[in-house]
Amino acid sequence: MRDRTREKTVKFKNYTRQKYFDYILLGVVALLILFGLVMLYSSSAYTASLRLSDPTHYLKRQVAFVIIGTILAIMITFTPSQVIKKFAGVFYLLALLLNIAVIFVGNSGNGSTRWISIGGFSLQPSELMKMAVILAMAAFISTHTKKFGDAVFDIAGIVIFGVALAPVVGSNLSTALIIAGIGFIMLFIASRRKKNLIIVVGLIFIVGVAASVSGYRRNRIRYWLHPEQAAPGADGFQVLQGLYAIGSGGFFGKGLGASDTKLGNLPESKNDMIFAVIVEELGAFGAVCLILMYVILLWRLYLIAVNAKDMFGSYIVIGVFAHLSLQMILNMLVVTNLIPNTGVTLPFISYGGSSIICTLMEMGLVFSVARQIPMEHISLGEEV
Repeated sequence: MRDRTREKTVKFKNYTRQKYFDYILLGVVALLILFGLVMLYSSSAYTASLRLSDPTHYLKRQVAFVIIGTILAIMITFTPSQVIKKFAGVFYLLALLLNIAVIFVGNSGNGSTRWISIGGFSLQPSELMKMAVILAMAAFISTHTKKFGDAVFDIAGIVIFGVALAPVVGSNLSTALIIAGIGFIMLFIASRRKKNLIIVVGLIFIVGVAASVSGYRRNRIRYWLHPEQAAPGADGFQVLQGLYAIGSGGFFGKGLGASDTKLGNLPESKNDMIFAVIVEELGAFGAVCLILMYVILLWRLYLIAVNAKDMFGSYIVIGVFAHLSLQMILNMLVVTNLIPNTGVTLPFISYGGSSIICTLMEMGLVFSVARQIPMEHISLGEEV
């Protein structure tokens, strides 16, 4: 009898030494990517066929970007957190230099300069900066745990994501807002001076937005208030068409591939406005299913964050949570005209090499943190 009890105890100990892997998170990410590829083809086939004589042009490029991002994500997943933390500062500095380089040698498109060519590949460094801020803030917070109540701690945290904003805010206000949101949420959770932090960051935000709202951004606010005044080619025209698409979708939609507005009437149907195509073709039912997938994704990120082995890993996942939730919410608010057009992509769904690659790299960071959680420490919605 004792031998059997001993055998069971040994088996239990071996089990508890196993490392955790979140298969639910992996499955949701895979579903989002596959759903994104289907909707990308649906939203871009007509335009690609008309302009490039190849209806699968954008789909094939996006598949290539997904493969690159997946390879990088796998490499990051099996990288120890100590190594990631060691190079967090280097990555932050590299992303900062690339964003500064965009100002001087960047490529322009759609009225803004956001890209830089490296080895024949067009890179958007502002996407790298989102991940760089996550890593830099996580390293900073986990290194200064005894200073959470100091004003100097808050100021230093603001400086970290404030410096990251400087080269981005002029040409890409939407990305700058997301970077600021990531940094603020991470710092807010760590800080013990939350009221003062809200006041200071709020004032900086108001001054920054007021200084940035000029020219075409002022027009976007005007068309946000009066979308019916937008003429073809004007800043508010794509939002107006997006509203037409959403309104015509009904509950179950027109059917996959049956969108009318994507046939030349909806600018950026494969990028910023792809959510409008989703609602038109799959209806409110499809939109709710997509939102539920995002909710499950964020739920798994939350569980990993609260069960992470160390504070560095926990704040990495908090940063990724902040990034994905902010970007998802902002995109849907723009498409439904609840806020002015800011040009934000929908995570895992919209077309874009830099966006999908960097997002998958962030998921690699999350899986790296999850792998280091001992199995006995995992709480699936229960008490740890």
